[in-house]
Amino acid sequence: MTTIKKQFTITGNGLMKNKPCEVTFLPSNSGEIRYFVKGNDYFTANVDNVLATDHCVVLGNKKSKAILTEHLTAALAFCHIDSIDICMTESEVPILDGSSKQWVEAFKKAGIDKPLFAKSKKYTVSEPVYYLNGKTSLVVLPDKDLFISYAVNYNHADLKRRFVNYDAKNPDEIIEARTFGFYHDLKKFQMLGFAQGANIDNTLGFMDDGTYSVPLRSDLEPVKHKMLDLVGDLYLTGFNPLDFKCQILAKEAGHAVHLKLARVLKDKIIEVK
Repeated sequence: MTTIKKQFTITGNGLMKNKPCEVTFLPSNSGEIRYFVKGNDYFTANVDNVLATDHCVVLGNKKSKAILTEHLTAALAFCHIDSIDICMTESEVPILDGSSKQWVEAFKKAGIDKPLFAKSKKYTVSEPVYYLNGKTSLVVLPDKDLFISYAVNYNHADLKRRFVNYDAKNPDEIIEARTFGFYHDLKKFQMLGFAQGANIDNTLGFMDDGTYSVPLRSDLEPVKHKMLDLVGDLYLTGFNPLDFKCQILAKEAGHAVHLKLARVLKDKIIEVK
């Protein structure tokens, strides 16, 4: 069980509604990632508590919910934190810079409290787990080590039939990869009440001429962001995908597919002896 060493607070606006939210993180020995939203009863970061995946991942229960949790969950995965309390004054997790970078930095600054002499457990799957539907696929296979590959095919000159493989020696390029969208869709989404907080500081825009609204942080950054989302989504199984000895192969997927597979995957995960 790994938590943080001291309490801290971050304030920022949400991507969808652009409302400010104060998020306080507290050390915990519960062994769970627990959300307390507006003082209501807590719910855990678990695939069984996913309420929606239309534009982002929404976790919750009958009384409260947390919107756009995936970047925060991914940060917890990369920091190997599995026990923490998250108290929010509003329902939407701040978007910050659109990646997991600032969350990871905040956890490291607070200090990560890992038990002394704790041996890192590794996991695999008892049998192949997969989701296949037309052009979309997501497959998890047992292997001797971790290998993640994500492929996309967007209507953008730089992102047609491109893929990224996870490099465990350089996780920062995944952690810092920002959320994205087609710039020509922004006004439409905002008229529908979404993406009210999107700006050049937190969202990478795909321009119609095949360029981007801002310079990339690394090559194929949008594909790396898809992998970031995948890590966060699979962490909702209750097992950290970065501790898997598996091949994880994704093609043209998204949150809905990630979490459909996660619901099946959670019961197929076994510890490597």
